[in-house]
Amino acid sequence: MRFCNRCNHKATERTAWGSMSRCFATILLLLGVVNGFPRPGICQTSTELQSYFKQDIGLNQDQIDDIHKGEPVAKVMKSRTPADIIIFGAIHINATPESYIELFKDFDRLRTLPIYLAVGEFSIPPAVSDLNGFSFEAEDVKELKSCKPADCKIQLPAKSMEAYQKSIDWNAPDVQQRVNQLLRQRTLERLQAYQRDGNPALITYDDKDHLVDTAKQFESILSYAQTLPANLPDFHRYLLAYPDAKPANTQDIFYWANENFGLKPTLRVIHVIIMQAQSANEPAYAIAEKQLYASHYFQTALTLTFLVRDAEGSKPAGFYLLRAMGSTQAGLTGFKGSIIRRKAVKRAASSLKESLQDIKNNLENLGGGQTSLISFPILHAYSCQ
Repeated sequence: MRFCNRCNHKATERTAWGSMSRCFATILLLLGVVNGFPRPGICQTSTELQSYFKQDIGLNQDQIDDIHKGEPVAKVMKSRTPADIIIFGAIHINATPESYIELFKDFDRLRTLPIYLAVGEFSIPPAVSDLNGFSFEAEDVKELKSCKPADCKIQLPAKSMEAYQKSIDWNAPDVQQRVNQLLRQRTLERLQAYQRDGNPALITYDDKDHLVDTAKQFESILSYAQTLPANLPDFHRYLLAYPDAKPANTQDIFYWANENFGLKPTLRVIHVIIMQAQSANEPAYAIAEKQLYASHYFQTALTLTFLVRDAEGSKPAGFYLLRAMGSTQAGLTGFKGSIIRRKAVKRAASSLKESLQDIKNNLENLGGGQTSLISFPILHAYSCQ
């Protein structure tokens, strides 16, 4: 029986859920984003699947039905610490997973969105010329002059702060150009080190009164999906062991962005991993978006997206987009931080719903808005600093 977003009859829904349960069970194992979540089995029945959405993800029946009908659903999940924010979202789209991948990788489209001041994709191998446009704003350049460990408004390691202060003639008329030349060179070197050594080469931030080891934070964020290794072990292993253990049918993309979301313009470097299914029991595509660096706000950010084909024989072709988004950010603890966090997570969930709907509209040729398929812009809603 076809599983489409227009089927309203309850018997049709039950049959459709059953036909999708095997593929969805794999996805839900991947998106077991909270410690203590049970592990739904591969041969899960439709009743067990709906119970998982209700009891474990915390969706009500109306939300489950909304997913079935092609409407976006977003849920803020419980996290271990206030600094972590985890959101789950899902929607059904009447298009092919391949159409999503094509639009996802369209960097020319990304550059037209108002949130992006500049975007660049790294070549293979990366070169400093790939970073043309990757620049600190004048305010950040001014801040760098007095930056020191535990007292800096830019996320940087102590060695970088020292390099800027010792290498730059701060009285030179072209000081901003000199700073940004050094920024691009050091960013290239960090990316090259990461591509050679993997997570051990990830940056350590020393701008606050406590250092932030982003490699350890990444492992912590990924551990929210602690059931992932049982079903896509190669994908999970690659996230931790990159550049080793690369699975078949997997593509790596590196890009940078200068993003303006109403606060300080923020520079980011991001690693995208796209793995295509190797068996019928896997999602058509598994996508990870891993932040390697951000100049402000987000210490760590990781988004896992899974594209699940609709039941075999479905017409028109469709798929389910399921997404788990996580980030770690300073400033969300304490009394003031708790107020900021409550507002931020509410906005973030709303933003994710809007983004999922916009993606659906774009892929179904209904006319999309100004949302990027790259997931990190949604995380900007967290930041209320």
